Amino acid sequence: MNMQDMMVFRDAGSRTVDRYLMSYEGRVIAVRRHPAVLLLPVAVAVGGLVVCAVAGAFAGIIWVWWLWLLTLGFLVWKVIAWSLEFFLVTEHRVMVINGVLNRNVAMMPLAKVTDIALERSVLGRMMGYGEFVMESAGQKQALRNVGFMPYPEQLYLEVSSVIFGASDESPD
Repeated sequence: MNMQDMMVFRDAGSRTVDRYLMSYEGRVIAVRRHPAVLLLPVAVAVGGLVVCAVAGAFAGIIWVWWLWLLTLGFLVWKVIAWSLEFFLVTEHRVMVINGVLNRNVAMMPLAKVTDIALERSVLGRMMGYGEFVMESAGQKQALRNVGFMPYPEQLYLEVSSVIFGASDESPD
């Protein structure tokens, strides 16, 4: 998937993002976090399944399956939350939009961003995600670390070019 595919999508997510744009702003970059953010909820649901299967088979406890429904509900909730969370960069600001019932919008004006770093753990390098760490000219910012970013190197270059300007000049 190239950056054009990541930036141009017309689905419910696009409507979610558009509602937080000012009238003079246009989307430059809008992406969901990497699906690896769902690894823990999947592990909890699978672990719950195994525990319930063992308890049901050896102890004959049937009601324990209701407990597994709780872990399954946790997984479904996390998937819904992931599908509604976006990292957004416009010409004027950087935002993270998240939340299912209560919506949260963390924002930093591009003029305040003094540095952006890309950090990748071993697991992140194997699975294809990274974390952006943004430094700002102000005090404590609501938007400093943004983890589980997909296509991290490519996205890092795109975000950097929006924040610090692109100079694609070749020498004569």
